[in-house]
Amino acid sequence: MKVNKDFIRDMLVYLIFISTVIAIFNFLILPIFGGKKIKETDYSFFLSQVDEGNVTKVNIKENEILFEAENKDGSTSRYSTGKIDDPELVSRLYEKGNIEFTASFESNNIVLEFIVSWVLPIIFFALLWNVFMKGMGKRMGGGNAMSFGKSNAKIYVKAQTGKTFKDVAGQDEAKDALVEIVDFLHNPDKYAEIGANLPKGALLVGPPGTGKTLLAQAVAGEADVPFFSISGSEFVEMFVGMGAAKVRDLFKQANEKAPCIVFIDEIDTIGKKRDGNISGNDEREQTLNQLLTEMDGFDGKKGVVILAATNRPESLDPALLRPGRFDRRIPAELPDLAGREAILKVHARKIKTEQNIDFNAIARATAGASGAELANIINESALRAVRNNRQTVSQSDLEESVEVVIAGYQRKNAVISQKEKTIIAYHEIGHALVAAKQKNSAPVHKITIIPRTSGALGYTMQVDEEEKFLMTKEEALARITTLTGGRSAEELIFNSCTSGASNDIEKATKIARAMVTRYGMSSSFDMVALETVTNQYLGGDSSLACSPETAAKIDAEVNGIVKKCHERALRILSENIDKLHELSHFLIEKETITGEEFMSILNRKVISIA
Repeated sequence: MKVNKDFIRDMLVYLIFISTVIAIFNFLILPIFGGKKIKETDYSFFLSQVDEGNVTKVNIKENEILFEAENKDGSTSRYSTGKIDDPELVSRLYEKGNIEFTASFESNNIVLEFIVSWVLPIIFFALLWNVFMKGMGKRMGGGNAMSFGKSNAKIYVKAQTGKTFKDVAGQDEAKDALVEIVDFLHNPDKYAEIGANLPKGALLVGPPGTGKTLLAQAVAGEADVPFFSISGSEFVEMFVGMGAAKVRDLFKQANEKAPCIVFIDEIDTIGKKRDGNISGNDEREQTLNQLLTEMDGFDGKKGVVILAATNRPESLDPALLRPGRFDRRIPAELPDLAGREAILKVHARKIKTEQNIDFNAIARATAGASGAELANIINESALRAVRNNRQTVSQSDLEESVEVVIAGYQRKNAVISQKEKTIIAYHEIGHALVAAKQKNSAPVHKITIIPRTSGALGYTMQVDEEEKFLMTKEEALARITTLTGGRSAEELIFNSCTSGASNDIEKATKIARAMVTRYGMSSSFDMVALETVTNQYLGGDSSLACSPETAAKIDAEVNGIVKKCHERALRILSENIDKLHELSHFLIEKETITGEEFMSILNRKVISIA
């Protein structure tokens, strides 16, 4: 068992401090406040008190005599006098008969006094110290505060993680990039023979929920080596320098367990770019510097592979990404159609499903979903089957789960007046009708006016027939036109407007602004980037990079694009107003209709209702 030198040093300092406190208490404070005060007197006073019969106890020591004498009021006093060679003293005390005399004034046990005065207080304060440090350790997320310099990395082996590349779907490119690492850990001699070194670090980047941690676990499982897992936030302690000590300890353990894999999740916590401000004790900067030093110091031929994950690669320090450190960047992007279908099938293996499940349809309805969201959809479908007292998951369970993840659960107790229900129905049919009458718009999959817990009073779901990675200018304008279709229907039928189009307005404005500032789809600005996007994996925060005059022109052009699309939506609905009435009445009656039902009514002969 290895002893932590810092722990021993801190305990010795603590014990010296406590011993000093106890010594001051025993020799200075206790004699003042504890017991009776001893008065010094002469030998003649002692003899006179003996003769008068006031003395009750006598303790004859080598150089002094201690005695107790009764006062006139019945109390006792303690005295001390010098010892004189008096051979008759013992006989005089014995003759009195009522005097207790001994060579020890009180029956004192030196060992017992030492234990009571020194050992027990030290033990008490040591226990108090232990309880205090454990409580501090829990508040800081660790088990014991004295393990400041110890790494909190969790160590797994294959039997504990049980993850391999078979458990990872939808990330074929990332798996291909990691296969080389696995092969090196299996056959290091093959690489050493030619003189090749494995990259020391690989950085997994991508949106949340795409399986970065799962990929790292799968690499360890495939290579059958120890897997150290730690989060970047666990390096940041309340005391400066402790994060750097944890980095040192982590790499020390990794070298002892080599070959192995060290996985640092959310490395941007400690790996952010260093600014020009000079600060005396910046804990994160010290931790980052120590990490850089350790990565330069260890030998990659031993088989220690450092994997890290982040959602914000643009915020990392350039020194962390240079060759020799995290020089291999592995993207874990959102899965495509085939990837989503594969992920659904992987998670569906854990639940009981019916035979005729169409995972492709679910994958097409979940464009842009991450692996974690798809896993949640599978779990929600299983929960729905249990609520409905069924033993297997059906296609309807999966479809409803998609809507739960997208828009929330149905608000079954929501009471909506008939007037508002009619407005919502026309609004949603307005979206669907405008989408169906355009060439560059995705087909309508489902329309509903059942409220959801996300706040949506209804929605129109569109599903592309195939996966798309590019968006043309015509498709962008078609999307904006479809988004304005709901408000256009309200204006056309009710000659008014409601707040129900707020989300549509936000989305339409966002697309129109991106067309002007980022996509180069503007006739005024041509191919000029007027906006920069940061945190692309966390929603993308945009900021304008232009003058105030240019920003005003951008606003005018965005307004013009949305206005033209709005006018186009009004024109489409005016030309198909009979179908708008017929479909809206049908939706009010059914509350939810499929895309097939919608297209069937749209394509049949017009039946005048209004």
